[in-house]
Amino acid sequence: MTGARISDSLMYGHLWGTPAVRAVFEERGRLQGWLDVLAALARAQAAEGVVPAAAAESITAHAKADLLDLGAVAAGTRETGHSTLGLIRALAEVLPDDVHRHLYVGATVQDLTDTWTATALRTVLAELRGDLQRAEAAALDLAQRHRDTLMAGRTHGQPGSPVTFGWKAASWADELRRHLDRLDEGSPRWLVGQLGGGVGSLAAPNTIAVRRRFCAELGLADPGISWLTARDRIAEVGVVLAMVTGTLARIGNEVFELQRPEIGEVREPVAEGVVGSITMPHKRNPERSEHLDTLARLARASAAVLMEGMSGVHERDGRSWKAEWVALPEVCLLASAACAMGADLLAGLEVDEAAMRRNLDSYTGSEQVLAVLTERLGRHAARAALQSALAAGRRAGRPMTETLVDAGLLGADEAAAMTPSAGCCGEMVELVVARHRSGS
Repeated sequence: MTGARISDSLMYGHLWGTPAVRAVFEERGRLQGWLDVLAALARAQAAEGVVPAAAAESITAHAKADLLDLGAVAAGTRETGHSTLGLIRALAEVLPDDVHRHLYVGATVQDLTDTWTATALRTVLAELRGDLQRAEAAALDLAQRHRDTLMAGRTHGQPGSPVTFGWKAASWADELRRHLDRLDEGSPRWLVGQLGGGVGSLAAPNTIAVRRRFCAELGLADPGISWLTARDRIAEVGVVLAMVTGTLARIGNEVFELQRPEIGEVREPVAEGVVGSITMPHKRNPERSEHLDTLARLARASAAVLMEGMSGVHERDGRSWKAEWVALPEVCLLASAACAMGADLLAGLEVDEAAMRRNLDSYTGSEQVLAVLTERLGRHAARAALQSALAAGRRAGRPMTETLVDAGLLGADEAAAMTPSAGCCGEMVELVVARHRSGS
């Protein structure tokens, strides 16, 4: 795992993709994937009488990256200026002479690469799904454990009314579940093969029956019609993965903010030996939380490139299609790192209930007081009176209830009875948990 890009470096590669997803897109893995597609095509064509069965068996037996000289493949690609001719020639070198002409019959580079892309996505999506499920389970556990753990709800960065931490975690779980649903709903659209030939018309010797068998050999759906310049599938999967990283960035940003020492309500887990700062040893930096936002920014950029591919022209357009060769692996790798990191973050998150209660100062109950005073004064008059009194109380450093009693807005008994309320937060937690348990 070495290269000019920092995301491929031995030192930093773990920050930008998981080993499982990286194995799909690294050169040997990609070439083996292409060879598997070529072998599947030969088998499908043999089943439909296009090539001899013995030729298909030979191609399948020899379609192994370990049998090929990858240096020769690269040299042949550069010499011919063709994306796959170096690979085809290298494979032909290890095949019996009478099999050469039965290799890669009626197919194009895009048939090969688009079909491989679908098989690669199948592996990637399975990896992401597993980590998203881990993240969802961890968020649901936090939601149930902290169903009634009061904390300050914050709007525009400022304390507002009370909520519960369990309610906050339930909102994370709910959003993660929607992404899992999107992956399930999108997979039948995304995981399809491609066999169109020169312009997508599926000219002889290939037929619809060959294409159907070809897709089935690889466990993919038949597309119905060639999609050489219809790149909505690739754009959609890229956008969905960027959305996944966006949700994980939202969770990361929340932890990043709440871990600040002046708030101190949560802390991300830190493994033994991790150093926060070389020059300031007291620091405990929110590395995972911060990095989730970085990953999301890069994923959005790659997804935008995939969206650009939807404007391809005529029956083939290398400008959009080849841009995917860079952007799609990138968004997949970034999403894999985000899902794994987000799941680990949530699973080990440390929650400081005492700090949450401490930060829940009396002024976060103003919405509760407003409801009481609205019955007496009307909403607009009550809001104006409260805003004036509370501003004065803040300046004087006095508790809210004491301020309102002195202003004549509440009686002493009413003020004493005021306790923080998180509204229906607990009930919403239960609804999210119940929906998860029912699988709906």
